[in-house]
Amino acid sequence: MSQGPAGHVTRSFIRPEPETAGGCTESSPGGPPRGALRRFLRTADGVTIDAAYQPAEGASGTSGDLAFVVAHGFTGDLERPHLRRAADAFAQYAAVVTFSFRGHGASGGRSTVGDREVLDLAAAVEWARELGHTRVATVGFSMGGSVVLRHAALHARSGEEHEGRTGAHTDAVVSVSAPARWYYRGTAPMRRLHWLVTRPTGRVIGRYGLRTRIHHRGWDPVPSSPVESVPLIAPTPLLIVHGDRDGYFPVDHPRMLAAASGDHAELWLERGMGHAENAADDELLTRIGEWAARRTER
Repeated sequence: MSQGPAGHVTRSFIRPEPETAGGCTESSPGGPPRGALRRFLRTADGVTIDAAYQPAEGASGTSGDLAFVVAHGFTGDLERPHLRRAADAFAQYAAVVTFSFRGHGASGGRSTVGDREVLDLAAAVEWARELGHTRVATVGFSMGGSVVLRHAALHARSGEEHEGRTGAHTDAVVSVSAPARWYYRGTAPMRRLHWLVTRPTGRVIGRYGLRTRIHHRGWDPVPSSPVESVPLIAPTPLLIVHGDRDGYFPVDHPRMLAAASGDHAELWLERGMGHAENAADDELLTRIGEWAARRTER
């Protein structure tokens, strides 16, 4: 493993891709568009993360110094069609960084289902800033939604200065379909997910059926929950989005998150929407892009 700061582009590639003009790489079918930069990043704990950088589309409404960093849900990755659709929508407003969490797709390591994933997001945010973007908005779906909340709390500007870290903070946060608390088993999909994560047979299914390698160890210590993290995010702008037909987390989860913000967060309860990026339609994605671009204006 090469040495260097977290987020720094590593020279070690898990699956090399052919070079194209300008040092970019060809995209694989269903992956980032032609012209996107495809790199592996290294996290603070040494895991390689598959990441892609998609330039803004160049429309009059785009902002050159803003970048979206998009965090997918559990069992997703940066090449999934619904995540690519979200990235394309956000690219109308700014550049977009997508990545696969540890244990997902071509990234290294094993999934910790929302714990160490904050390091993956931090590396992606730092990469966006290395590429010249002075404003970064993080958008997360489901597990990614919990990760963007915890990341924003852990990398608040005052904490960043105290720890001597630079580049990992975010300027706006959007959490879509996130849980408020850990170990929730109140719906059938969440009971199935807990079986997948905690049982050896479930982890085998995750690895070979869902392209997701899940760590066999439980959390120790248990990380701060999303609802515990939300009060620490202010004054960074925060948007909480949730569908009223979410089959994983009922609407008490987003309401709990919004209440924990002390009226700092905006809450959008979307009529007829299901769960995460699969259920986010183009109109909602456009509104999220507009909100983030507006709230990060200087």
